[in-house]
Amino acid sequence: MTENSPLSRPLAVPTGRVSRMMRMGVLAADVAGRMAADGARQWGQGGRPTTRQLFMTPGNLRRMADELARMRGAAMKVGQLLSMDTGDMLPPELAEIMARLRADADFMPPRQLRNVLDAEWGAGWRQRFAQFDVRPIAAASIGQVHRARLPDGTELAIKVQYPGIARSIDSDVSNIGSLIRMSRLLPKEFELRPYLDEARAQLKEEADYNAEAAHLETFGRLLKDDAHFVVPALHAPLTTQKVLAMTYVPSDKIETVAEQRQDVRDRVMHALCTLMLRELFEFGVMQTDPNFANYRFDPDTGRIVLLDFGATRRVPAALQTHMRALFQAGLEDQGAEVDSIVAQMGLVPDTVEAPFRDRILDMIMLVFDEVRAAPLLDFGTWDVSRRLQREGEALAAAGFVPPPVPMDLLYIQRKVAGMFLLATRLNARVPVTELITTGLSRA
Repeated sequence: MTENSPLSRPLAVPTGRVSRMMRMGVLAADVAGRMAADGARQWGQGGRPTTRQLFMTPGNLRRMADELARMRGAAMKVGQLLSMDTGDMLPPELAEIMARLRADADFMPPRQLRNVLDAEWGAGWRQRFAQFDVRPIAAASIGQVHRARLPDGTELAIKVQYPGIARSIDSDVSNIGSLIRMSRLLPKEFELRPYLDEARAQLKEEADYNAEAAHLETFGRLLKDDAHFVVPALHAPLTTQKVLAMTYVPSDKIETVAEQRQDVRDRVMHALCTLMLRELFEFGVMQTDPNFANYRFDPDTGRIVLLDFGATRRVPAALQTHMRALFQAGLEDQGAEVDSIVAQMGLVPDTVEAPFRDRILDMIMLVFDEVRAAPLLDFGTWDVSRRLQREGEALAAAGFVPPPVPMDLLYIQRKVAGMFLLATRLNARVPVTELITTGLSRA
């Protein structure tokens, strides 16, 4: 969750499934109309624009970002995931537009907020607080956060789910799938359905705040003795399926760490990468959402505040074993062993044609080569992400259609990519080889 920016404003969340479907239909028609008009104009001027080029214009992205931010829920969440995946690879002007989905959700007007809390806590709930701030301190895709104080002085952060979000997940995800297909950003042969099905399942779990409360307590126990992290404490008496109450921890956006000294930036990313490896190999449970808003920084104590455990998943034992073997083989430059492991994992199955398979394995080994070559990896100058992006685009241009990735592996991939992206944003230096070796020894 992120602090509200000047762009945030009170705007009622569309709650009815029909109304949300209509809004998505209007959005799709508007984008299609813009594409047709722009295409006709460019063809008239002698241009030959592709569907992708017509779709990925500043005007279309701004229109989609504004509408998804207004709708919130699954529609905005999927947009956030797309934004996080592109990361710094988008042109600056487009990245700025898409960033709204990560940093600036509109929030519920007070009347809509009151209706939600009346339904969850009953009338007269204000009497349970010495203070309750109606304007949220953060707003995101599924809910918004309010600061409150109990009569005994306890400061709370209370996450309130937007109305109608849970029951709109199925239709929202289907409509987002239609937009993605219309964009032709993916090869025609690419099977999108498994990913949309998984998005539905994950979003439904994230909409259950009782489940998130359990994850919050789990990580609180796991990290209670770790001086690098703070996990808010659950306040169970006020927690329901649609309201999550926890202690309020003062902190700044994690991106502000980029303004700190080099040693502070390095220490923060060292701690976060260590945590990720402990989640994978030691805990067997991982918070898989790499959104920067899930990490905050307390400059007074130097500790990292961990938020939002809705996307927490168990790591299957078989996947732990495969990941352990993959890291070990990669660090030892055993290309043939890496080839065998990624086939067993389903990351690059044997069904992938040999020319494509060789190029993908070269991409994997490129990462390991770079990691081995730099005892202290400087993410401020590391360009491997861009090189991989270019190679991925070349593969797509050559006709490669990615096979479906096992979902548990996909979530780990996203978490790793998110950590690399954050390290780049903070210009941090991280001893990646040392951390992986230590992580493997703990397993």
